[in-house]
Amino acid sequence: MQQRHAKIAIIGAGSAGLSAWHAAQKHTDDVVLIEAGAYGTTCARVGCMPSKLLIAAANAAHNARNAATFGVTVNDVAVDGQAVMARVKHERDRFVGNVLTSMKKIPESHRLQGHARFIDPHTLAIDEHTQLTAEAIIIATGSRPTWPKMLEAAGERLITNDDVFDWETLPESVAVVGPGVIGMELGQALSRLGVRTRTFGVGGAIGPLQSEKLRQLADEIFNRELYLDADASLDKIAPRDNAVAITFCERESGQTITETFDYVLAATGRQPNVDQLAIEHAGLTLDKRGMPEFNRFTMQCLTAQGTPSHIFIAGDANQSVPLLHEAITEGKIAGRNAADLNSVQAGQRNVPLSIVFTEPQMAIVGENRPTLEARYGGCGCIAEGGVSLTDQGRALVMGENHGYFTLYAEHGSGQFLGAELFGPHVEHIAHLLAWALEQKLTVSEMLAMPFYHPVIEEGLRSGLHDLQANLQQGSAITERCMECGPGD
Repeated sequence: MQQRHAKIAIIGAGSAGLSAWHAAQKHTDDVVLIEAGAYGTTCARVGCMPSKLLIAAANAAHNARNAATFGVTVNDVAVDGQAVMARVKHERDRFVGNVLTSMKKIPESHRLQGHARFIDPHTLAIDEHTQLTAEAIIIATGSRPTWPKMLEAAGERLITNDDVFDWETLPESVAVVGPGVIGMELGQALSRLGVRTRTFGVGGAIGPLQSEKLRQLADEIFNRELYLDADASLDKIAPRDNAVAITFCERESGQTITETFDYVLAATGRQPNVDQLAIEHAGLTLDKRGMPEFNRFTMQCLTAQGTPSHIFIAGDANQSVPLLHEAITEGKIAGRNAADLNSVQAGQRNVPLSIVFTEPQMAIVGENRPTLEARYGGCGCIAEGGVSLTDQGRALVMGENHGYFTLYAEHGSGQFLGAELFGPHVEHIAHLLAWALEQKLTVSEMLAMPFYHPVIEEGLRSGLHDLQANLQQGSAITERCMECGPGD
């Protein structure tokens, strides 16, 4: 076995690992990047980009079918499944190719291919060919889909989003289990492309929405075009010929029925890839799930003795905020700190921002209401306002007048705290609100900004006016809310 030494070893060449590499390279050339699988990042290969390509095709079909709303007749809307998947894969490969091109900038001598596992806190074995000792180690191994044991009864007909983008054509039918981000995006897209779908969930959750008002509205609106039961009862899953049979309680009738589907798409969460690292040999404090405890501002793990370690963890591997932009930020922080263990620094973390590319879109800016209540200790310092888009001018013009914005602010100070959004094109509204939250703007300052006409942002302005009207002002209130405020 080859013996090597490096100042920094990075396990994983995904978005977080590559970000860590570039950050560390600014301080030292002695960095080794280790990858067990194919290069190309989850986002480019099976995540963000191919899913948006599928959604774009689906929305084109949906808009054509609904053109009559505007007095435009489109006859014989046909979906060519092979052509849809050919474009998805062609453009997906372009995105992957861009990542592979950037990988060529990393010298081969600084790359190792193989599965890494800890021998001791400073030593890694890569397959059976290399033993690497490093002064600092960054875990950036990403995550993989996971599913409940019940779904395994589907056998080879059980798939994940990773498998969807290998299809040569679209199937006739798919049962989607899990109405989270992945399940809602792919489920709606497949339905709009003519695939017979049913989406099943547990507990009533839809996407990232926490507001009960928005959940109920989302349930109503999505069910106008597809079957969604966010709190379903699945009685049995069994293989049947070249398909899978699912027995469930039908939402509307309440009757138990059995339907067959070509596939069962598991969209029930992702598992961090730390379980095959022999992490128990890394000398770290592990939580009850076997995950390393770490500081989210430095990405530094804790030793078993509770002191700062030379090991860092970034991206989906830590399951803190499993989003691409967060993985890149965390990689930068980890790379910089691993390069200078004597001067570990807190990195800048942006306000939470998540977006679901369904139609209508869903977005969360900042913390949701339950989290805000917990941070403020339930002292009644949170004001809430909102606006329905049912009669919003631009939404009516587009024929997309559905949705609701819920907005939060702090009594006394009037500082904007966050929002839950459900409506057309809220990916853009969410960014505006995230920027306002990042700048710690008050509701009054936000209302002083320009609003063009006619735009969806005018609906946001109405929501901010409602929020402003619900704010309690005054020095005594400000002092009280400062005393029980959110802290760190």
